[in-house]
Amino acid sequence: MFFLWGPRQAGKSTLLKQTYPGVKWVDLLKADVYRRFSTNPEYLRQELAAGGEKFVVIDEIQKVPALLDEVHWLHENEGVCFALCGSSARKLKRGHGNLLGGRGLRYELSGFCSQELGADFDLDRMLNNGTLPRVYLSSSPSRLLDAYVSQYLKEEIMAEGLVRHLPPFSHFLEAAAFSDASTVNFSTIARDVGVSRETIRGYFEILVDTLVGRMLPPFRKRPKRRISLAEKFYFSDVGVANFLAKRGDVQRGSEAYGKAFENWVFHELNCYNAYAARFAAFSYWRLSSGVEVDFVVNDMQCAIECKSSQRIRDDHLKGLRELVKDHPDVKMRILVGLEPGKRLTPDGIWVLHAEEFTKMLWKGEVFS
Repeated sequence: MFFLWGPRQAGKSTLLKQTYPGVKWVDLLKADVYRRFSTNPEYLRQELAAGGEKFVVIDEIQKVPALLDEVHWLHENEGVCFALCGSSARKLKRGHGNLLGGRGLRYELSGFCSQELGADFDLDRMLNNGTLPRVYLSSSPSRLLDAYVSQYLKEEIMAEGLVRHLPPFSHFLEAAAFSDASTVNFSTIARDVGVSRETIRGYFEILVDTLVGRMLPPFRKRPKRRISLAEKFYFSDVGVANFLAKRGDVQRGSEAYGKAFENWVFHELNCYNAYAARFAAFSYWRLSSGVEVDFVVNDMQCAIECKSSQRIRDDHLKGLRELVKDHPDVKMRILVGLEPGKRLTPDGIWVLHAEEFTKMLWKGEVFS
């Protein structure tokens, strides 16, 4: 029995249908199915007693948290196995839903990653279209992203009761897009949107709980100099961030391309971490002077800087070189860029093209 979480349209239902063809399927996105089980969750037990099914997929389980009590009973007493699929655990956690006491394993599915696409992986396409399968493959991604933002990020989050007033949340989404791959200033965004700082913090929590975004904390252990304590925020899909920030066509050499590139590297790290079951913790390191390293894996197991340049200069390596002064125990330092091939500097920094980085990452050579 397991939970499969992931952002809407990441491909969860498609994966489960291909993996478990012909099993009983409860799709809570269907209005009639939702009404039936939200009113009478015990019908699940009665239907399985009548049909004798021993494996059931429940899609969008967060819509009817009361079903989890039935799932728990059926698994314990009748040996029924469940695949529980959803795009948000927020209502379950905040409503004290039955999370099955650790009996359900947790898996997470993200949008496309380089490993899945193989020879079909196109970095420029991904940095423009994003990672959601339908959008990545589309020749008209803007229309799909517009539908995704308006119908899901705004209307459905509103319908789920996660926000009370849609206009401020809509303005917040646009402001959050400009914070993508950056430290978050809750007070500044609150002034721009016209709501309280705590409301903005709550909005960010909604994006994280619905798997639309991720927060990246600062690395705080053993600081020798003053460091930043602010969190950074990343949309889980760079295409959504592009659309909300109205970046248009993201071209190499632009600031927008650099932000999208950093978002994508974090996406690859999270995909590998989840799919290879590494359970690593990510953070970033930044001095109060502004010198920064984008990603730190675990307790200085690896430090990674992103520069979307085709020619890596010494000043691009400044953060990684400053880091080792405070943390000489860092095991591996990597700069991911677009300079062809790979090389190792005299002071031990790997300079890797994005393609070389993903090869090393998915072979388990970056962290394990």
